[in-house]
Amino acid sequence: MAPRQLLLLSFVAITSHPVLDSLNSYGVRWLMPFSGEWFYGDTLFIIDPWVWLALGLGLYVTVRRQKSRRAYPARPVQLALGAVTLYVAAMAVSGRAARRIVGREAGPGPGVAVHDAMAGPVPLNPLVREFVVELGRQYRAGTFRWLRHPHTDRDELRTYSSERPSHPAVSLAVETTLGRQFLGWARYPVFDIQEMGSGRFLVHIIDLRYAREAGTAFGTVSIPVTLP
Repeated sequence: MAPRQLLLLSFVAITSHPVLDSLNSYGVRWLMPFSGEWFYGDTLFIIDPWVWLALGLGLYVTVRRQKSRRAYPARPVQLALGAVTLYVAAMAVSGRAARRIVGREAGPGPGVAVHDAMAGPVPLNPLVREFVVELGRQYRAGTFRWLRHPHTDRDELRTYSSERPSHPAVSLAVETTLGRQFLGWARYPVFDIQEMGSGRFLVHIIDLRYAREAGTAFGTVSIPVTLP
């Protein structure tokens, strides 16, 4: 491989990685180290199987045809890149539309402002999204489905407090290294306090982007604390 080609490939890889990460709900801090603000695309799942399948298949077919020395007007990998670009654009438009609908269908009614809303993609099914709506002192979370009307089932909605509990165990948990790091990353954090006895507590912090209850799932941490 020529050095120029290797440098170009490295530049494309390093540049495209954060750009693609900006499309998911995990987020990227583009302004670091000057600002820790997160930017979210809510367009693709963190590892979108359809993107990987299309690009992998396009590359595989292109390599096979190159080895057979066949001439074609367009390489399959170029067609795969075009298909992925259209898919990403469709998912972006779909996500914005779903966000507006969620704010209307999952909100408490007219006259109450929606401070923030997320309609995040799920793996495999581009017609379904998990959403979180921030309404003042509470979050509402549920599932959005394009093939249903209304698109959100109000009976499935779960409501959480968006305020940090005043319990002393929570104050201790958020001052730990794990607590500070998780809250610096979490987008919709909620708290669950589990009493263990003898002044011991287990404080669960849950990011509603990825989890709905305490546990070992991605998007949750459990911090043991003991009150003095």
